[in-house]
Amino acid sequence: MRILGIDPGLRTTGFGVIDADGPTLRYVASGTISTTKIDKDQLPARLKVLFDGIREVTQRYQPDCASVEIVFVNVNPQSTLLLGQARGAAISALVSCDLVVAEYTALQMKQAVVGYGRADKAQVQDMVRRLLDLPGLPGTDAADALGLAITHAHAHTSISRLASAKGLGGALNQTQKAAYKAGRSR
Repeated sequence: MRILGIDPGLRTTGFGVIDADGPTLRYVASGTISTTKIDKDQLPARLKVLFDGIREVTQRYQPDCASVEIVFVNVNPQSTLLLGQARGAAISALVSCDLVVAEYTALQMKQAVVGYGRADKAQVQDMVRRLLDLPGLPGTDAADALGLAITHAHAHTSISRLASAKGLGGALNQTQKAAYKAGRSR
């Protein structure tokens, strides 16, 4: 199963693509989509860059499914609203490419990748490097996106086990069922 992870941000959105075959994970690609060259007052133009960039990544790497970070309200409500719009552009781009989108919090991603939900960015970078056997540390945005893809790979493995257990198929929610089907179709 090929998984695309997206770490949404209005200035910089990270993406990471991995292949997952059971517990075996293989790095495919990662990087960022930047809107820093566009004036910060031109929100629609920045959202278009994110939307188009994610569609381009999706078309290039042909993932089976995607995972996106869930954002929480922070101290500055204006920043939260802007980040939410970037996240919306990302999800819209993924859905427009007919991808099933799973969502995870930063805490869930850090727990799955590092084993500690309050891990810092350097710890996430290092564990992503180790788990994917990378020659160097990925950038922070790309590392978070790869971490989201790894989180979904781990969740998919667990969901697959649950789905194959007798009598538990009905316990899966629609997102989990769709993720399970997407993984089986590849």
